[in-house]
Amino acid sequence: MKAEATSVERRAAVHAALGDPGRLAVLDALVLGDRSPGELGELLGMPSNLLAHHLRLLEQAGVIQRGRSEADRRRTYVRLVPSALPGSPAPRIAAPRVVFVCTHNSARSQFASALWARRSAVPVASAGTHPARRVHRRAVSIGRRHGLRLDGARTADVADVLCADDLLVAVCDSAYEELGGAGLHWAVADPLREDTRAAFERAFEEIEQRVDRLAGAMETTNAGRAT
Repeated sequence: MKAEATSVERRAAVHAALGDPGRLAVLDALVLGDRSPGELGELLGMPSNLLAHHLRLLEQAGVIQRGRSEADRRRTYVRLVPSALPGSPAPRIAAPRVVFVCTHNSARSQFASALWARRSAVPVASAGTHPARRVHRRAVSIGRRHGLRLDGARTADVADVLCADDLLVAVCDSAYEELGGAGLHWAVADPLREDTRAAFERAFEEIEQRVDRLAGAMETTNAGRAT
């Protein structure tokens, strides 16, 4: 009974936090990707003091989290807590191809690209801003554990892959900031910092959730390109 009461209280707190058009607008802006407070304010046309108020209430209700950029530690990004909002609708989006980018194209963007190919018919590619020579061995191992074949995957430079009409998804802070804040941003922690199986597994699980959400929002088009 105590656990049930706690669950009801948590849901009530979430509903109370979302009982404002401004906070719902913040939620909608974060469904497909993470944003800095400055980006949110500009997108929503919201004064910084009002945005700070909304973010504080959403964070207290467990709807959002804030984290420092792994690249520029002065920057903060806001993200949704998926478990708090399992049924939140995603805006529809269309593109002829999706390109996932991280720094080295050796783990996170490779996970995302392989998962996308399994989940969606929209063409996909991956690249790095500073590509490594090969896919990381732990990424290959984790991918194999989840039924993905990454041992034959190649790394590539984003300058050689990205086209103007692609949907760019930066799956790390460094790539997002280096590319000038273009496209969607997923602030997935770099598993190489720990270089453990658990870190790569966490990155995989987070990317899988995000890929599922984005794929569910993607409109199919007749303009798809081969990778």
